[in-house]
Amino acid sequence: MPAREMRMEMFLRALMRGDYTKAKAHLDKLEKIVGDDEWGRGYSKAINGFLSALKDNDTDSLIVQLVRNPDNEKAQKLLEHFESILQHEFRDDYEKGYYTAWKELLTAYLSQERLGVRHGKK
Repeated sequence: MPAREMRMEMFLRALMRGDYTKAKAHLDKLEKIVGDDEWGRGYSKAINGFLSALKDNDTDSLIVQLVRNPDNEKAQKLLEHFESILQHEFRDDYEKGYYTAWKELLTAYLSQERLGVRHGKK
């Protein structure tokens, strides 16, 4: 598994446990991995949004809804939606980075059961 995807899994696990200090450490490492070009800035925007939404308990946020009320079916539909967005040729690098972060987060979310973290609906 690529380092970025492995780090995303660790980031997500920390988020799901509510360990925002550890999540921030993983976020910092993710940001170093992705760099600061347009794609990397989009990716960073998304992961910072995940952390902020959970810290602020923004109940309108998709990530808060998925962590507080686990729903693999909803996560799978979102993953498919974001993967389809990434197929659009007109998307710029910033958007591609942003939606790649969502894709990787949702992939990690859906793999949590195999990682030994059980949650809600299948």
